[in-house]
Amino acid sequence: MELAKLLVCSALALSLTPASSASAAVVENTATLAGVTVQYKVVLPNGFDPAKTYKAVLAFPPGGQDMDMVDATLSGNYRAEAEHRGYIVVEPSAPGGVLFFEGSEKIFPAFLTKLLSDYRIADGKFNVAGNSNGGLSAFLIASRYPQYFVSVTGFPGFLDNATPQQVSALSKLCIHMFAGALDSGWPEAMRDQAAKFRAAGYSVTFALEPGQPHVIRTLTGAGAVRLFDQFDAARQGSCAK
Repeated sequence: MELAKLLVCSALALSLTPASSASAAVVENTATLAGVTVQYKVVLPNGFDPAKTYKAVLAFPPGGQDMDMVDATLSGNYRAEAEHRGYIVVEPSAPGGVLFFEGSEKIFPAFLTKLLSDYRIADGKFNVAGNSNGGLSAFLIASRYPQYFVSVTGFPGFLDNATPQQVSALSKLCIHMFAGALDSGWPEAMRDQAAKFRAAGYSVTFALEPGQPHVIRTLTGAGAVRLFDQFDAARQGSCAK
């Protein structure tokens, strides 16, 4: 559908960057998987000890899913809370500009296997999240490889072109959806899908953010606490409302 083709312009990077300064270590890595070279950044908590086990988030960037978008979302949505709560956050950029729901999904599940070999991840499972094109990517990967995840979050984001098998694959995950009330198209699609998940007995939340456009500022900076509260709840086996 046309929603899946939406690319957010470079202004998104500015709108996602809060006026704050977290001090978590951020490292940039490169891996070649399924014949594709992918660059990704990893937020490591202060005092990171490779012998210790950490909670983790796999994040997908919006727009063209390039490294500028990775930097913007790490800064705006993940880095400060990851440092505060002791999370590892991994966010890849789309290899060659091929989006993670239009071809670059081929690096999975090998990318997840590599991360689990490089870091000690609690229970061998991630929270997965993303906004806009990142949200579409997060839902796609979660639906294909649910055994690697405890929750999936789109802000905005949903399972586009969903097959019955993909929908069924999400049944044991905590599912969270946020949409801007001023956005066009996305809120309706997400509300409808959330209702179908709920009717099937899935653990799902749908939040319509008042006064927010496609880029949801209420989840950046201090607002990122809401995302991580849901991540924590999923880790504890209780899907936050």
